[in-house]
Amino acid sequence: MLKRLFWSFVILSLLVVLAAGAGGVYLLHYYSKDLPDHDHLARYEPPTVTRVHAGDGRLLAEFARETRVFVPIDAIPRRVIRAFLSAEDKNFYNHPGVDLLSILRAVVTNIENLRNNRRPVGASTITQQVAKNFLLSNEVSFARKIREAMIALRIEEAFTKEQILELYLNEIYLGLRSYGVAAASLNYFNKSLDELTIGEAAYLAALPKGPNNYHPVRRYEAAVARRDWVIGRMLEDRHVSPAEADAARAELLEVRSRDETEVVEAEHFAEEVRRELIELYGEEALYGGGLSVRTTLAPKLQSLAEDSLRAGLMAYDRRHGWRGPVERIEVAEGDWQISLDAVEQPGGTQDWRLAVVLEVGAKSAALGFQGGEAGRIPMAEMRWAREWRENQRVGPAPKRPADVLAVGDVVLVEALTENSEGEAYEEGTYGLRQVPDVEGGLVALDPHTGRILAMSGGFSYRQSEFNRATQALRQPGSAFKPFVYLAALEQGLAPTTVILDGPFVIDQGAGLGKWKPQNYTDKFYGPTPMRIGIEKSRNLMTVRLAQTIGMETVVDYARRFGVADDMAPLLSMSLGAAETTLLRMTAAYAMLVNGGRRITPTLIDRIQDRLGKTVFRHDERDCAGCRVERFGSAQAPLLPDERETVADPRHVYQIVSMLQGVVERGTATRLKAVGKPLGGKTGTTNDSFDSWFVGFSPDLAVGVFVGFDEPRTLGPKETGSSVAAPIFRDFMKVALAEAPATPFRVPPGISLVRINIESGQPTRAGDPKAILEAFLPGTEPTGQPMPIIGGFQAFGSDAYGLQQGGTLGVNNSLGNGGIGGGLGAGGLGGQAPAPPADADGSFDSGLY
Repeated sequence: MLKRLFWSFVILSLLVVLAAGAGGVYLLHYYSKDLPDHDHLARYEPPTVTRVHAGDGRLLAEFARETRVFVPIDAIPRRVIRAFLSAEDKNFYNHPGVDLLSILRAVVTNIENLRNNRRPVGASTITQQVAKNFLLSNEVSFARKIREAMIALRIEEAFTKEQILELYLNEIYLGLRSYGVAAASLNYFNKSLDELTIGEAAYLAALPKGPNNYHPVRRYEAAVARRDWVIGRMLEDRHVSPAEADAARAELLEVRSRDETEVVEAEHFAEEVRRELIELYGEEALYGGGLSVRTTLAPKLQSLAEDSLRAGLMAYDRRHGWRGPVERIEVAEGDWQISLDAVEQPGGTQDWRLAVVLEVGAKSAALGFQGGEAGRIPMAEMRWAREWRENQRVGPAPKRPADVLAVGDVVLVEALTENSEGEAYEEGTYGLRQVPDVEGGLVALDPHTGRILAMSGGFSYRQSEFNRATQALRQPGSAFKPFVYLAALEQGLAPTTVILDGPFVIDQGAGLGKWKPQNYTDKFYGPTPMRIGIEKSRNLMTVRLAQTIGMETVVDYARRFGVADDMAPLLSMSLGAAETTLLRMTAAYAMLVNGGRRITPTLIDRIQDRLGKTVFRHDERDCAGCRVERFGSAQAPLLPDERETVADPRHVYQIVSMLQGVVERGTATRLKAVGKPLGGKTGTTNDSFDSWFVGFSPDLAVGVFVGFDEPRTLGPKETGSSVAAPIFRDFMKVALAEAPATPFRVPPGISLVRINIESGQPTRAGDPKAILEAFLPGTEPTGQPMPIIGGFQAFGSDAYGLQQGGTLGVNNSLGNGGIGGGLGAGGLGGQAPAPPADADGSFDSGLY
């Protein structure tokens, strides 16, 4: 009987063991069905923040869904590691991923907690916390703990202890949108990890259990108590001495915000970088790939670009009057502060304040601010505020504050300390402000490399994220003319070639009427040297020149210089009718001043992945001679110039010289105030819808555009010279203040000849109209009469004969009555009859 009972017990025990084993196998199989394999774990990389830096290394932007800065375990100070080990897993180096002793202690503790209706405690190791962060949620359940333990065991097989710690310390959420210890160190203390004190490291180690429970401001006492508990654990584990523990407990727990002096503000630029990174690598890499991006941005020039553009837009806006208050509120009953608080501050006005007009006097208007502060606007700060009228016209100048403001007007104001003459204002004096209705853009780049040094895409990114430097397609107007003239030079013409500035009419076809371009002045100036045509921005000369060389040639040059890829071969395009962007135009001008070498504008110098490997470089040239520890007295290495030549450097220099003349004698003489060699071109479209100035010094190319987002006139007499050029001037005056007055570089093969600018013929020294003109050898003027493009010139009784082929004449007729077939060898005998005129005095058709 005893034997039977014994064997029954043994068999039953075996069955129980087998059942338990089978159950265990089933549970292992059930909970491990969708667990990651070793390979997946070994390849796992936590998402980390992509950091974008300016050219000087300062932070420009961060892109991440989880703010995490990945730091290799070797770079994390031992003090930080020990704090987390003491707080979270003192036996980390001794268990296989699951700590059985800690589990038993937790079981005993949880039995007591169940009796007292307390939340059960866990016994998760650091490895288990990493496992939870891989795939699992924060759900409190038996199933989740099983899966967590199983993943932890697999992690221990796939990773070394140091790798697990690296994952944990870079993955753990520590509050304030901080993932990982490096991000938390910056966000809580504005320090790098190696700068943390023992107390600060202990506080970070106190956060994994619940960052909100130990908030350093809202729950200061709980935060300090938890920090001190971690310090006690560190002392118990002999990671700190008693003296160090006492000093750490005595530290104030003080949060320090990120140092804004280490951050560069360039929001339009940063957004362009973000879009480019998405195009290159996709959103996952941008928001979780931990890229380190070094951009081309020069912070000083960027700040200058923002200030110059904003000041220029406000100056234009003030010329065109006051459009009224931001809002109107009732102030009679004395509860105006509530109404004022409800008024939303317009975007882009962070340096200004909202105020309500409480009283309008004879010489000033009294203001009230949020919080009860008072101020005033003197009449001198309102004289600009003439009434705005349609088409950017203005009413008469105001004579008293009541002509501008009324009680209850909510207005934007700026604190002032002195007036425009430099005389001091009393405290509480403000100037009247309004957000410009007009918009614009400014871009500055290195003409030799294409590196974009500064970019402002509008008055304020907070008001509008649209970037007028890269996204706005607008007509450049006369700013395109240099490429027409360059094409003509490469067809064999010279800067002194004479072009007829006279009426130009084309019959566009049945029902389309006649195209009659005009100069800005509505005048004709007769035969004029080419240089004056570009300096004075003569439309009729440009159109004649384009007709002579052929629009297909002009289109080719627009494509070569990147102005437009698919320009229609129409004569109106020679006057800048094709749409383009400010960045493309500025890059095209940069290729003029750099001698005709192709450049690709770039925002980014270099991109590194999370491990520091360079994955992108704008300049891909190899420099073997650069790989030295120190240069010493050795000669600097020479880099090969691999830039493609897009035009003859000699002809390009001729255009640069002409564009320098635009500044010295032409439509941009106000730029002479900069006091340095400059060249460039104004641009204004029909009815002044768009205003441009694009120009350069020998080592800096800058473009400015101003116009309304919904195109409409800028107003009477508002041109590239009056609107865009002053912004360029103000930028260059500061940007080049400490730069030497470097002359433009003259390439080999140029002959400089003193000529009279009005006649284009050689002249004597001392001639007040004399300039040094650039010619290719063999093309210098000889003093003999020159043919006229678009006409001919008689000498005595014989007409001057144009050369074979008629390249300087009109190649073919443009309609009935035009001069047909070109002017062949031998020229025209005698005086040609004048073409017939219409009743209105214009020519019937054709090109004359």
